[in-house]
Amino acid sequence: MKSNYDVIREAIFTERTTALAEGNGVYTFKVPVAANKIEIKRAVEAAFNVSVENVRTINVKPKKKLDRMRGIVGKTRNYKKAMVKLAKGHSIEFV
Repeated sequence: MKSNYDVIREAIFTERTTALAEGNGVYTFKVPVAANKIEIKRAVEAAFNVSVENVRTINVKPKKKLDRMRGIVGKTRNYKKAMVKLAKGHSIEFV
C-alpha cells in the first residue's frame, strides 16, 4: 500500500503557483507519472486534512541539456504536475 508521501513527492513553489495558492486556493505538487487523479486527491486530503474540490494533471516532458565541458547531451527527468484546488475555507500552510 502506498503512503500519502509516495504520491505527493514535493510541492512546487514558483511565482505563478504562489499567486494561484493565495488567490484561488490552488496548490501545485510533483507526483509520480503513474499516479491518477483519485490517488492524488486521497493523498492530499489525508496528508493535509483538507477537502479537495478538483485535481488537474500535466505531464511535463524532459528537456535536453548540454554539458558544455564534456560535450554530452543529456535530458532532465519527466514528471507529472498536479494542480489541486481546495474547497472554500481550506488552505495548506507550508513552513
